Amino acid sequence: MSNLSHVDESGDIHMVDVGSKPVSRRRATAAATVTMAPETARQLRELPKGDALATAQVAGIMAAKRTSELIPLCHPLPLSVVDVRLEVGDDRVEITASAETTAQTGVEMEALVAVTVSALTVYDMAKAIDKRMTVSEVRLVEKTKEPV
Repeated sequence: MSNLSHVDESGDIHMVDVGSKPVSRRRATAAATVTMAPETARQLRELPKGDALATAQVAGIMAAKRTSELIPLCHPLPLSVVDVRLEVGDDRVEITASAETTAQTGVEMEALVAVTVSALTVYDMAKAIDKRMTVSEVRLVEKTKEPV
């Protein structure tokens, strides 16, 4: 296992110096799942446009933009796009989020924060009718880097 990037030889934490890294176009996609009762999923599917899912989508986008304020050692990044999608299944909401930037460091934390906050928003909006929901499987799906 390699050394932790935010910990120096003496064990002190630090922000990684990315100043000498080349600027690249970077993209990351993350996913999360909110598992729920089938009746809860049905109610979410039947809501009109502008509903709980739209609220969760906007929450994820807003969260991605604030990642460096939430994760102490993350660099603030100029995000070129954040895309959050929610799909309601029989007993779950599958969430994916992609973030892109042209910068010296990646955007995986922004994508992960976006899906997590979206999932928590779905949970918050439906908790009154379903006390057994779970948020799980928060994961990085893909990370790419291309020269500019």
